[in-house]
Amino acid sequence: MDFSTKLINWYSVNKRELPWRETRNPYYIWLSEIILQQTQVKQGLPYYNAFVSKFPTVFDLAKASETSILKLWQGLGYYSRARNLHHSAKYIVDTLDGKFPDNYKDLLKLKGVGDYTASAIASIAYNEVAAVVDGNVYRVLSRYFGIDTPINSSTGIKDFKTLASTLINTNQPATYNQAIMEFGAIQCKPKNPDCTVCPFQDSCMARKNQMVDVLPVKLKKTKVTVKYFNFLVFIDHHKKTLFEKRTTKGIWQHLYQFPLIESKKSLTAEEFKLLNFKEHYLEIEVLDYSLYNEVDIVHKLSHQHLHTKFWIIDVKSLPKDAILIKSLTKYPSPVLISDFIEQFGF
Repeated sequence: MDFSTKLINWYSVNKRELPWRETRNPYYIWLSEIILQQTQVKQGLPYYNAFVSKFPTVFDLAKASETSILKLWQGLGYYSRARNLHHSAKYIVDTLDGKFPDNYKDLLKLKGVGDYTASAIASIAYNEVAAVVDGNVYRVLSRYFGIDTPINSSTGIKDFKTLASTLINTNQPATYNQAIMEFGAIQCKPKNPDCTVCPFQDSCMARKNQMVDVLPVKLKKTKVTVKYFNFLVFIDHHKKTLFEKRTTKGIWQHLYQFPLIESKKSLTAEEFKLLNFKEHYLEIEVLDYSLYNEVDIVHKLSHQHLHTKFWIIDVKSLPKDAILIKSLTKYPSPVLISDFIEQFGF
């Protein structure tokens, strides 16, 4: 029995029942694939259901406001995915007259869609023979064939794609692609896979050479930078505060936050007092201030560790663009901010 047949047989018995596997609608498949980038199924499933419920068609997603989309996405992270979803939905509606791209080449034209996502949608929705290569596939192939080429090197990316393309079942590309991804997710797991129940246990090179814990090989990550954030939580007697939209490019672009001052180190109350933040808020008369958290809240992102303090600043009045504190939860914000809002309670 060849590799693909054995894999498809395993899938027919072990696959999880998931809503995006019950449809060939490219819009739903696209939604699921974007949500599941950098996200596990158990975390992504509620978001998928929420998006399908609120935006049942690509037309609904296209006409929605970016703020409402980011709010629904809140907590899922990597917010550029949500912005790209919105951009691509508008492109499909406005440029393609609402017709979803029906092949790998045209799917690549959607913002936020790369080789993997285009291959997944093309094969699952349209049965196109386009091999997927994601983290799960890299792991399965590197272990089974005993390949130690780094999966995030230019050579590795090219070689694994070529290998995957030779293995795909050309008669059942949709089933095969879902099978190999599912196999990597629940059988050939990153840590402590149960090789004794694996259908490939007698032919897997990693098991034979005791390299299961070594493969796949990945080049070292980009150096993590440390930043120190001081959020200014202004509160006036009208129960209003300042909540600003981030307009600069970055992972939190178009999300909302309290006014921010970045420092070179974690500040004490005395050091904070010396900050010349008033020059940015000349109209604000400060009555008193206090520190919400004595110990920095460390928020870890992929390439950054944010050491954060929230400063509660009582003021007499705020500018006209201040908002009611009770409306804070209506705005999309990073988890770091939304967690504070919930915990502080105001």
